[in-house]
Amino acid sequence: MIRDDIKAALVTAMKSGDKETTATIRLIQSAIKNRDIEARTQSPVADDDALVVEVLQKMVKQRRESIELYEKGGRQELADAEAKEVAVIERFLPAQMSEDETKAAIEAIKSETGASGMKDMGRVMAELKARHGTQLDMSKASGLVKAALS
Repeated sequence: MIRDDIKAALVTAMKSGDKETTATIRLIQSAIKNRDIEARTQSPVADDDALVVEVLQKMVKQRRESIELYEKGGRQELADAEAKEVAVIERFLPAQMSEDETKAAIEAIKSETGASGMKDMGRVMAELKARHGTQLDMSKASGLVKAALS
């Protein structure tokens, strides 16, 4: 499980004295704990790894947005710090599908559901997320689905 990998990485980082990695992993654990607390009031999640991956993807997205803003604002040192955090977080994410693999998955779903136009985008996106949500950046996949359906 990804949670176990994160805990093991925290112990390793603490033993090696890597303060930046230790701090980032603690941020990851905190975000996961917050998500667990939110999930208590919702229906139980069947796949724990999916929940953890969702949290990690959200953290990466937030940091990439911050990097962009810091670079526009001329704060390269802050952008570099965020980039280091992204590198640590991405170590725990499963391998992402390539663009070609994503297009192939979209075409398969499109043919299975009979999707033909933009009105079917919601159905295709929902099925894509259900099948490959942990392996995709859904914002990039959205653009590919739009291109495939238009």
